[in-house]
Amino acid sequence: MSVHCTFNNTIISLIDIKGNVLCWSSGGEVGFKGARRSTAYAAQLATEKVLSHARSINAHSIKIQVSGVGEGKRASIKSVANSGIRVLSIVDVTSLPHNGCRPPLRRQV
Repeated sequence: MSVHCTFNNTIISLIDIKGNVLCWSSGGEVGFKGARRSTAYAAQLATEKVLSHARSINAHSIKIQVSGVGEGKRASIKSVANSGIRVLSIVDVTSLPHNGCRPPLRRQV
């Protein structure tokens, strides 16, 4: 399972071992619009929708990859833990800046 949280939305994807997306949901897909898509409650509902599909395909254990800086990270992990599906690992794969790009040269007159 992959959880991608931004300041505007939370996208949850159910992924198999090869990396193919089996099911996905987001705050906007659940029915929230505007600033409410990025709330923890929207992430919780989106996660529950993905977990119901995971139960239908008999997934007993899940590895979670979390990326981003939004509010939905904790809420989605918490709803997975409360669902009864076993969590094997939780990995935060948020990219970190490493001094960024090279700045532009100064203008020569």
